[in-house]
Amino acid sequence: MNSVVRYIMLGFAWVCFAAGCIGVFVPVLPTTPLLLLATFLFARYSPRLHAWIRSTTIYQKYVAAFKEAGGIPVATKVRILAVSYMVMLISAIAVQMVHVWVILGCVALFLLWLMVFRIPTISQDQVEEVRESAS
Repeated sequence: MNSVVRYIMLGFAWVCFAAGCIGVFVPVLPTTPLLLLATFLFARYSPRLHAWIRSTTIYQKYVAAFKEAGGIPVATKVRILAVSYMVMLISAIAVQMVHVWVILGCVALFLLWLMVFRIPTISQDQVEEVRESAS
């Protein structure tokens, strides 16, 4: 494998990881897909970094259950929606422009659709099973 390509891909993996971490606090950035992409790139280009990312708290909290059990528990979905809607509400109040409200409304509806219809819901028991198998 060409070492230049390897370093470029590892750099991209770090960008995805950083953006995924920021996405925990910024509702527009998708945390789980970015961390999944970073994990994939680390697995392909650096086994050591792949092992490291899988051991991080952020991976365990936001990705492991989704990757292993195929969904997110209800409590996590509610927390994601609550934080996201609170940030969007603050943004809407701070920027009193109709087009911003329309965009935020569309993002809010998309996020709701994503959590309710697109991402499967798993039980807390499934999350615990994933955590136990990772230990």
